[in-house]
Amino acid sequence: MTATVTQPRAAARPAPVLHGYRFELVKLLSQWRIRLLLLACWIGPAGFVAAVSLQSSLPADTVFGRLMNATGWAGSLVVLDFSCTWALPLLTALVAGDVFAVEDRLGTWRHLLVAVRSPQRIFMAKTLASLTVILLLVVGLTASGIAGGLAAVGNRPLVGLDGHLLAPADAVGKVLLAWACALAPTLAFAAVGLLGSVALGRSPMGLLIPVLLALALQLVQLLPLPVAVQLALPSHAFLAWRGLFTSPAQTGPLLIGLVVSLVWAVVATALAYRLFLRRDFTDLTYEGSGRRVLVTGALPLAALVAVAIGVIAVATPATGSGIEKGKLQDSLATVYGHLYRLQTQELHRPDVTEAQLQAAATCDKGDSQVSDEGPGNDWRCVVTWRLPGATAVGNAIYQLDVTADGRYVADGDGPKEVNGYFQVRTPNGDAPNPLWQFDGNVDLLTSTTKE
Repeated sequence: MTATVTQPRAAARPAPVLHGYRFELVKLLSQWRIRLLLLACWIGPAGFVAAVSLQSSLPADTVFGRLMNATGWAGSLVVLDFSCTWALPLLTALVAGDVFAVEDRLGTWRHLLVAVRSPQRIFMAKTLASLTVILLLVVGLTASGIAGGLAAVGNRPLVGLDGHLLAPADAVGKVLLAWACALAPTLAFAAVGLLGSVALGRSPMGLLIPVLLALALQLVQLLPLPVAVQLALPSHAFLAWRGLFTSPAQTGPLLIGLVVSLVWAVVATALAYRLFLRRDFTDLTYEGSGRRVLVTGALPLAALVAVAIGVIAVATPATGSGIEKGKLQDSLATVYGHLYRLQTQELHRPDVTEAQLQAAATCDKGDSQVSDEGPGNDWRCVVTWRLPGATAVGNAIYQLDVTADGRYVADGDGPKEVNGYFQVRTPNGDAPNPLWQFDGNVDLLTSTTKE
């Protein structure tokens, strides 16, 4: 008899990552929810910016909002500010927060594992697909906001947060860079969404985690926290892009915010990956675990915040809230000098330079019992300047509302002919007096100016 030798069958090779990525991307784009989000992001901002820019009442409480009918570039920045507050965390929740949980709800994990034959590649494909969709949403917000502003108002110079004029060629670069910087914290929230989707299974709480985190961080950012704590939060880069619109740019807080956000993105994704590989896919009733979320998600991220606070506190010179009398005075005087020159041009008066004006500011917060530092709406400042050939010193009073992130709104309080409300004639039509109300931004990391 002839013995028959049976050769062992080679193990089935896992499906290529590219094939899995395409499959997951098609699955996402086939969902009506994702299609509606893409449609809203690519069309909604343009309509909103165009409609608001043509109104007489503008969102002055939003940074660059009061400039929406002066330049088409302001509208995109208003959309960016709103997106950083609400839209981007919500979009990451609806995409990344559901990319794993949907398989639990449909009970399709076994079919997916048989087709791909690699949990690692499944995780990579789903992560890349969700990030691709999020990138498409952000690009849509960017392009739509810019298109709406340019169509409604036009390609005009933009007044920066230190009062200097940005030519259209400079404005487009700054606006695009600001949107690019917003991608880092968006990735951080997307990674948190992935972690929630993996850890909580079919539970709808996975969708809510990025939104709840964003809401909690917004409430925290309203508090007069030390600079190191503010910069250690993954959402700070959502605010720090404003430093791009000063000269020189306030890059310190922005760079720290970007690094913190990217570290959050890497750590949260790694936690989600580790948890995903340890999961038992034979359990068809998997509902997630609150204890698992706490141990594998919340505690490591909280420890990351603590480490970031310590590193930033040691590496940066700023202390306290970062909002101090000397820095606020310097910032206000700089903005006033730039805007005074703009007002001079619009009123067709002889041009002066900032050096000739010698603008200076003196600020006080509250009464004599209140320390002159920290955020608040009780800052009162007096700006002084000199005109060439004049012996008298000009004075202008401002009430300042300073927020914890360093942004402030200056409201003119007299004399009326200097910083009161009146219309000035510009090449593009009548506009409010540029010295009446304006926005500014204090660099939280600069050292205190000697008084």
